[in-house]
Amino acid sequence: MPLLAALFALMLLPCLPARALESAAQESPRARVSLVADHLAIAPGQAFQLGLRLRLAPRWHSYWRHAGDAGAPTEISLTLPEGSQAGPIAWPTPQAIPFGSLMSFGYYGDVLLPMRITPPAGLRIGDVFTITAQATWLVCDDVCIPEEGSFQLDVPLAAEARMNPDLAPLFAASAAALPRPSPWQASAIIARDALRLRLTGPGLGRESLKEALFIPGASGLLDHAAPQRLSHGADWLELTLKRAERPENHTQLEGVLLLTDQGGRRLGYDITGPLLPGAALLPLWQALVFALLGGVILNLMPCVFPVLAMKAMALARLGGAGRSAVRLEAAAYTAGAVVAFAALAGLLLLLRGAGLALGWGFQFTSPVFVLAIAWLMLAVGLNLSGVFALGGPIGAGGHLAARGGFLGSFATGALAVLVASPCTAPFMAAAIGAALVMPAPATIAVFVALGLGLAAPTLLLALAPGLARVLPRPGPWMEKLRRIMAWPMYAAALWLVSVLWAQSGGLGVALALAGALGLGLGAWALGRAQRQGRGGLGAVLAALALLFALPFGLTAAPPAAPTLDTAESWSTARVEALRAEGRGVFLNVTAAWCITCQVNERLALRRDAVQAAMAARGIAYLKADWTRGDPAITALLRTHGREGVPLYLFWPPGGGEALILPEVLTEAMVLRQIGAP
Repeated sequence: MPLLAALFALMLLPCLPARALESAAQESPRARVSLVADHLAIAPGQAFQLGLRLRLAPRWHSYWRHAGDAGAPTEISLTLPEGSQAGPIAWPTPQAIPFGSLMSFGYYGDVLLPMRITPPAGLRIGDVFTITAQATWLVCDDVCIPEEGSFQLDVPLAAEARMNPDLAPLFAASAAALPRPSPWQASAIIARDALRLRLTGPGLGRESLKEALFIPGASGLLDHAAPQRLSHGADWLELTLKRAERPENHTQLEGVLLLTDQGGRRLGYDITGPLLPGAALLPLWQALVFALLGGVILNLMPCVFPVLAMKAMALARLGGAGRSAVRLEAAAYTAGAVVAFAALAGLLLLLRGAGLALGWGFQFTSPVFVLAIAWLMLAVGLNLSGVFALGGPIGAGGHLAARGGFLGSFATGALAVLVASPCTAPFMAAAIGAALVMPAPATIAVFVALGLGLAAPTLLLALAPGLARVLPRPGPWMEKLRRIMAWPMYAAALWLVSVLWAQSGGLGVALALAGALGLGLGAWALGRAQRQGRGGLGAVLAALALLFALPFGLTAAPPAAPTLDTAESWSTARVEALRAEGRGVFLNVTAAWCITCQVNERLALRRDAVQAAMAARGIAYLKADWTRGDPAITALLRTHGREGVPLYLFWPPGGGEALILPEVLTEAMVLRQIGAP
């Protein structure tokens, strides 16, 4: 009988690893805690899951990685064989646990905190992989009691790994409870004592979601116990969160968004988004005022200079015209500007909703768009030079004055917006930054206000058509003015070709010149046919076919080095390294297609006095080139509440937060800002 008992015990040995792969438990009236693995045996070099399992008594809870207003997270310290690697705890999605005026985040019931363990590949089959762990955890009900334990787990090494069927469901359930990567674009804006978390993308409407709760991943930013106000749109969700009474300095918002759908299912999503400074958020009324002012000032920015030719001709046509004609021309120009701005807003919202991080002037990051606008500027110049006519033969005096109309003025207003989009005027940056985190109707309203501001000088003629009487009456002088005004258009086309050089190198320039040649021949053939009383449709179609075919395959070239020898290329790591040394940093966020940026560089940043002052004070000058739409630079702009360039940041020597300089610089302003005597 003793022999039979011994044989029976030997037969049971293969079953023991399943029990052995859960360590001896640390037990109390509040919790039963043990170390578990998802495998019965592991193979050398093959990763497996290890976890601390907490089976909590009813009403008792433990804590998440950020405990909230009270509590402490579970901590695990492992000792593994040499050469092994251990990953961090994969924390399941927690739940909010209110207690009086406090809010904590944690777990009830059976909780598994898994970690990924990778043993070294050189272990011998047949040996034992021994794991020891020291753990501390806090369990709370009406009172909180800290607990701790020591655990050991011996995992057999085999040629082939074998899963533990008893514990595999527990690990699978823990994996299913992990927060998922967020499929939505997130941003957070500080507004005085509140913070607005906004997500954009499909599946966020009221018909899909019932509740939403944001659980922050760090303390010092939010009042955890404050109610969170939820608002929806068709493709966006916004939570208004109360800031902490004494908020700490944070650059981004991080945590878990717990969503409950209409069926009651709850899912957690990892959320990380830039935390935009308070200046980036404006109430709607203020954003509208800033947009209107910014649009007015945009008329004085260098970007709009090429359109002055068309504006001048439009105003000249109004001299001596009747009230109805003045109102029609002014209203048409205003409508063109407003519709173009609204269309840009809609396109930005559409592309950002698709997950693309785009900002103001995004279209100029595309070399194909820059090429098309260069050709458009050339075509307008050829038209002003009299090479061809739109709508009839080329005349002078009264004939020229008759060639206005609603469509012509509307197109002029729309083109003014396209050409002005590389520029950011004062007040515009704050208005656009606020608009793009507002609901879609408010966003479009702000862009419409920009259009009204841009068209304001002409709009005055619609409101007070009597002002047109002070303009010179149409006459032969308009033909001379028309031909003179063609040259700003040619200059704009040349400038855009230089932008193409920065974006696509020699290929872009070659395509631009080839297209210009075809466009010039087509315009000449069309003008010749018009003067002979023929249509010239064939020449137009041939030129258009050439223009559509040429940009095929045109892409951005590899980034070029900064054009300013004293400028270093920007990176977040470089800024952090310089600041760690205690040095000051001046960052110029620019683009080749931004005329305001180029003017600021020539009149302020490249001046000898400015460069000498930076060198004397040990201030590093960095440059972030957004010519090709670098996503990292887009994120940098949004972090500082901007949607376009230019952006100028200055970190003072010795530490401190970045100071934001105005969009238009002067030499004296920069010297004063960097503290030069």
